[in-house]
Amino acid sequence: MFERILIVDDESASRIPLATLLRREGYEVRDVGEGGAALTECASFRPDLILLDVMMPGVDGLEVCRRIKATPETRLTPVVLITGLSATEDRIKGINSGADDFLSKPIDFNELLARTRSLLRLKQYTDELESAEGVLFSLAQSIEARDPYTSGHCERLAEVSSRLGQKLGLPEEEIKALRRAGIVHDIGKVVVPDAILLKPGPLSAVETEVMRKHPVVGERICAPLRTFGLVLPIIRHHHERHDGSGYPDGLRGDEIPLTAAILQLADVYDALTTDRPYRKASSPEFALQIMDEEATRGWWDRNLFDDFRAMIGSGHLASHRFGKVAR
Repeated sequence: MFERILIVDDESASRIPLATLLRREGYEVRDVGEGGAALTECASFRPDLILLDVMMPGVDGLEVCRRIKATPETRLTPVVLITGLSATEDRIKGINSGADDFLSKPIDFNELLARTRSLLRLKQYTDELESAEGVLFSLAQSIEARDPYTSGHCERLAEVSSRLGQKLGLPEEEIKALRRAGIVHDIGKVVVPDAILLKPGPLSAVETEVMRKHPVVGERICAPLRTFGLVLPIIRHHHERHDGSGYPDGLRGDEIPLTAAILQLADVYDALTTDRPYRKASSPEFALQIMDEEATRGWWDRNLFDDFRAMIGSGHLASHRFGKVAR
């Protein structure tokens, strides 16, 4: 499959020679003459690289770039702004719009080809990375599917933990990590046999030890992904307790990453309000009562639990299980 390049320039005398050159180099090329058409082509053509003129009538190149970078499906597509402007202020505007590189008019074809090859290599690495994330998410969902009692568990945790992160004012990258961790936090259960995972009763000491390995295994599975830097501590530590009685490392208090503590509260609440082989689901009120007693016992950070309980009671979550608690 040929790599796809989209050229956007209102001057046909500029874009047609570029398109001809790049086709000769073996690329699949489309060219359009205005910003609105460029956005339409992005959705249908799905280019691997966009060469975008800045000065165009109507929707200019900077605005097109901003929209491309604001759209989840195209935000990682490299955009090269082509401009006759050389002032630092104009370059800053381009950077702020999300541009990945710049070319100045008149274009040097050798420079164009060198930058094109470089950015397409980066795009290939990005695509491979996204594919790896997709494989992990699929694996996590297949593990969840082994247990009919946990259907939708991962999506609910991704939702509620990220909402609590927003409520607490965490940075966007940590909120994104919470969403990802909600999906993959139990991926280490791939090593737990069904006889243990689905056992309709208390686990033996040996079975408990096997189950307690899953956070470490999950961290190891996800460790090769650089984009999971903030996710790994959540995976490893989402079973720690505030008083140090959790696992796998027996962390206590502020040693536990805040994001891991957030996910754990969502995890415990969802477990309590879900039917299990050995018990029926608790009501939201009773689940929060149990968690309140556990917070008093020292298992959860009291202030964080109070924030969690207030959010559950506010009724701002879309999921029915995380819905408003009756007063």
